[in-house]
Amino acid sequence: MSREGGNSPSLCGAGAGERGMRFEQRQWRRRSGFSLGEMLAVVIIGSMVLVAILTIYDRANQAADAVLRKIDSPAWAQEVLQLIAEDLDRALGAQEDVTVQVRNGSDNGFQRAELVLRRTYHDNENKEQTLEEITWRAGYDYEGQTPGLVVYRGYEGVAREDRLLDDNREDWEKSYPFVPICRGVTFFQIQACRGDELLDQWPASPPPPGVRITISFGEPNEMVRGGYDVADRDKISRIVAINPMRKIQFAGLAGPDANAPADPNAPAPDTSGRNPSNQQSTGGPPPKQPSSAERTTNEQMPTQRRSR
Repeated sequence: MSREGGNSPSLCGAGAGERGMRFEQRQWRRRSGFSLGEMLAVVIIGSMVLVAILTIYDRANQAADAVLRKIDSPAWAQEVLQLIAEDLDRALGAQEDVTVQVRNGSDNGFQRAELVLRRTYHDNENKEQTLEEITWRAGYDYEGQTPGLVVYRGYEGVAREDRLLDDNREDWEKSYPFVPICRGVTFFQIQACRGDELLDQWPASPPPPGVRITISFGEPNEMVRGGYDVADRDKISRIVAINPMRKIQFAGLAGPDANAPADPNAPAPDTSGRNPSNQQSTGGPPPKQPSSAERTTNEQMPTQRRSR
């Protein structure tokens, strides 16, 4: 073939076919992916759906927690009150060297209290030493899902309270004497009873006659002046008497004792129904009975006819 006539038809056809295949491959590569705008739209829509699902789940979880808290709060409150009463009875049963300290305050707007029971003894050198110290305290719950308080109990003393648990505690745990008892508390108050008064503060001194403990897991209400408060119907209170085995002096009313034995020389009471008060007061004979003529009746007297 001569070169002057240009390219041969077969070569031209092969070149056109290759160019067509390359063009189709480029078009297929362009169509196989997503653009940046499409990807951003998908991410935004997916994020909105995920946020909506998480919001609904969070609200359902809060509603379930509120229902469970309302059901279990009386039982939790009774258990905490019973534990505090047992500590008071055990520490203040029949001991003389015992001091009680009560303090009340607020923590992040929530009412909280602290109760310290301290028993002491004197060693061989007549120095005062602490035998045991039990502390009940409430603090704000910074790690909780809902705002509230955590009630702690602490024990320090010469003897171990629970040998099995104390032996298994790690070294780092021994530096934290307070043990959390319950969380979700919205009101915790301890008051000392002195007569008809309820005192929020009681210095470290001999124990009062009684202690009133109030706790609540109810829904807190924000007050105008700041802080939170709980409705009275949601509060559970208990008064614990200090040393109930002590001798109590009762003051009775002045007068004769109704349970005293009767005097055998005293005159017998009159059972005839008469009232001898007049005879005893005058000391004379009994009053004279009216005659038949002097007696008055309800009968109508006959009228006398006038003679003509």
